[in-house]
Amino acid sequence: MLEALGTRLREIRTEAGLTGRDLGRLAGWHSSKVSRIEHARQAPSADDITAWCEHSGTEDQAADLIATLRAAEGMFVQWQRMERTGLRVAQESVVPLWERTRRFRIYSSWLIPGPLQTPAYIRALLHAIRVRRGLPDDVEASVRVRVDKQHVIHEGGHRFAVVLEEGTLRYRIGDTDTMAGQLGHLLAMAALPSVSLGIVPLDVDRSALWPLEGFFLYDDEQVNVELVSGHLTVTQPREIAMYADAFAQLADLAVYGAAARTLITAAIRALDN
Repeated sequence: MLEALGTRLREIRTEAGLTGRDLGRLAGWHSSKVSRIEHARQAPSADDITAWCEHSGTEDQAADLIATLRAAEGMFVQWQRMERTGLRVAQESVVPLWERTRRFRIYSSWLIPGPLQTPAYIRALLHAIRVRRGLPDDVEASVRVRVDKQHVIHEGGHRFAVVLEEGTLRYRIGDTDTMAGQLGHLLAMAALPSVSLGIVPLDVDRSALWPLEGFFLYDDEQVNVELVSGHLTVTQPREIAMYADAFAQLADLAVYGAAARTLITAAIRALDN
């Protein structure tokens, strides 16, 4: 996002007929600062953007550009920073977002997502995360927080549209009993009026859209994406629209109702093999 911001600032400068040296002189900067900002080697401050726009005659664009800067600053958080005191705080941090969201669109290509998880499945996941990242052992407290968050499924007019890749039904998290319980729970959750569950079969044609990174889309407010190295938050309307479009395409590939239940029950039977 900083690269895109730098590109836009360069366009503003050149459209104003200014060289980097000109802008630096007007703003009282060394000309190398202009180059560093335009090539995303240095993040501008809000004051820098305000000055840039004033000297380029584009004061009306300053507010939008500053909003882009703020989004870039908060977009990516490393797991080490998010979980420095353990897993529980990270789980609690999203409670207000869950409670104010009315329409959840959730896509997962590798795990059953949090709102539909059983305590045993959550425990297995969080234990593995704690060990892998060398975190304090607050798994049981974290499990309780995640389970408590699930109250939004049953109250408050929240709606959940969930699309899973069929592989999520087959990737074993925990022991056989844990997976059997999770898949049985998934069948029960799919029957709730607040939940629409679609599953993309393994044999569907993926030429147009292949499996993507998992993401949560909260109303049209933000998208959260979990990466190997950290937690990505997307708040730019244009990027949110891209995720919404991807979700719609994935939803079109999915099967629902009896066909989805057939895939889940097949995964349960496969646990005995």
